[in-house]
Amino acid sequence: MRINKLLSNHGICSRTDANRLIAENRIIVNGKLATPGQWVEEEDIIIIDNEPIPVKDKIYIALNKPVGITCTAEKAVQSNIIDFINYPEYIFPVGRLDKASQGLILMTNDGDLANKILESENEHEKEYIVRVNKPFDDLFIKGMSEGVEICSVITRPCKISRVSSDTFRIILTQGLNKQIRRMSSAFGYKVVRLERIRIMDIKIEGIDNGNWRYLTDKEVIELKNG
Repeated sequence: MRINKLLSNHGICSRTDANRLIAENRIIVNGKLATPGQWVEEEDIIIIDNEPIPVKDKIYIALNKPVGITCTAEKAVQSNIIDFINYPEYIFPVGRLDKASQGLILMTNDGDLANKILESENEHEKEYIVRVNKPFDDLFIKGMSEGVEICSVITRPCKISRVSSDTFRIILTQGLNKQIRRMSSAFGYKVVRLERIRIMDIKIEGIDNGNWRYLTDKEVIELKNG
C-alpha cells in the first residue's frame, strides 16, 4: 500500500500529514528518504524523526456529533471533528455525517476496520431519524423505500417507516453524499433535522449530544465480524 495509507492505518498521522512529513525529509524507509506516494510493505523498516513507527493500541470511540461540526481530519477546516473531540492521540472519523446533521459517528485509529465498515458492497446498516419541512403521505414512504434517482444514481431499496406526520425512520445500506437530503428533495421535501442513531449494532443511546464513549470489546468484535 502507499505509505500515506499505511501511516493512517497505523494511527500515526493523516494521509495529508504524511505528505508534509515526507516533504520535510522526516520519513525514512529501509534506509532511504521516503518519496511522495511511495509503495511500502508492512515488513518495511519505517522511521519517522529517527524513531521507528510506534505500535499503538487501537482506539474505538462512538461520538454523538452536534450540528455544526465538520467530519474531517483536516485541522485547517474550522469546527472540524478532530479539534472538537480533542483526543490526545491521532484518530479519525469513519465516514462522514454532514455539518448540518447530528448523531452517531465512529472515531478510530484502525484504518483496516474503517475501510471494512465503509466498503459499500458490505451493505452495513445505518439508521436515521429525519424530520422534513411538511407532512408527507404514504406515497413518499413507498417512493423513498424503492429507490430514488440522485446524481445519476438510483439509490438502493431501503427500510423506511413513519414516526409522525413529518418525521420518518430510515435504514440505509449505502452512504452517498447527502443521500437522505437529496432523496427527500427529489420528492419536494427539505430535511430540517437529521440524526443518525445507529451504525451496524452500535447505537447512540446513552451518549448525550456532544459526548462520546469507548466501544466495548464485544462491540469491536461485532464490527470486525460484521
